[in-house]
Amino acid sequence: MKKSKVSASKALIDDVVAASRVLAQQGVLDAYGHVSARSDRRPDRFVMSRSRAPALVTAADVMEHDANSEPVGDDRKGFLERFIHGEIYRARPEVMAVVHSHSPSVIPFGVTQSKLKPIYHMASFLWSGVPLFEIRDTRPDNDLLIRDIPLGKALAHSLGKCTCVLMRGHGMTVVGDSVAEAVFRSIYTEMNAKLQIQAGQLEGPIAFLSDEEGKRSTGTNRSTLERPWELWKKAASAKGRS
Repeated sequence: MKKSKVSASKALIDDVVAASRVLAQQGVLDAYGHVSARSDRRPDRFVMSRSRAPALVTAADVMEHDANSEPVGDDRKGFLERFIHGEIYRARPEVMAVVHSHSPSVIPFGVTQSKLKPIYHMASFLWSGVPLFEIRDTRPDNDLLIRDIPLGKALAHSLGKCTCVLMRGHGMTVVGDSVAEAVFRSIYTEMNAKLQIQAGQLEGPIAFLSDEEGKRSTGTNRSTLERPWELWKKAASAKGRS
């Protein structure tokens, strides 16, 4: 089996591994879903694990992918939906990390008329909007998976300049300026969805964050990312040793 050397730094590879394990521990990922990061040495490439359950990912599993989402000199089995990542990186040069998950509390918002909106400050980044990707608009006959470049492009188009895009009957994809930010946004999108469903069962209407509150809170949270990132990594590491 052929395995190529990855050009990305060890620190970035370690972050991808940590992110996979953290999101599995937090219940955002299970046996499925994946994390990627734009290479810090080759911006036209990205790194992500071979096809493996996130909680089991190690540095040795990380593969480098080219601009067309194909593994570089590596014939191990990659994720079928790697095109999600490649086409978002192509469309959004500022994006440094991508997470695709089947986050359970988010699923209902992709199959109903209810809009996912920021209900508290930890999910303030959702102020930019949460569009819905409808795969049938691109490919009427489908299995809901983003399995090639045309579908990846369509998903990236639906995401636009937002931080999160829902995928009908499938899950969500979240982007960030770093691996830590993409992890933060994935965790708090799931939590926001859960809280919004709970609030919807109480006397309304729900007082969502305003756009201005969203912008300001997002800036504040960005300045503290190292705090949860350190905690989550330590917790995931401890669990891995137990």
